[in-house]
Amino acid sequence: MKHKLLLLSGFALVSVMAADPAGFVYWPKGAPPSAGPKSARFDNHSLSVSHRDKNGVAELHENQTDIMVVESGEATLVAGGEVVDPKNDGHGEVRGPSIKNGVKKNLSAGDVVHIPAGMPHQFFLAPGQQITYFVVKVNKP
Repeated sequence: MKHKLLLLSGFALVSVMAADPAGFVYWPKGAPPSAGPKSARFDNHSLSVSHRDKNGVAELHENQTDIMVVESGEATLVAGGEVVDPKNDGHGEVRGPSIKNGVKKNLSAGDVVHIPAGMPHQFFLAPGQQITYFVVKVNKP
């Protein structure tokens, strides 16, 4: 009987130590493990952590919504309006040097932002500032 109990305990331990199920992602404290990939892609969405220490270009994702959670730092986000001198890369991404008629929002740790597909957006950082944010990109159906 002791032998069977020991064998069953061993099976239970192996199942606890098994690899993560397919599609399961665990990033402790909102950051991917240092030895692992910095993003995860799935059928209709992806996960990543972005870090900026300088201004970004104006961008628009034709087929993806961005959901961002600011983890640390500060930045100004300009959203809406129109991309100035837009350049389409042919893969649903539009870039340009700036945004005309957008709204400004000051972002800091804990803020959540939802940018629908097709909406221009651009980050601005004051000298010496940085921002780190978690991003979920959701593909249009």
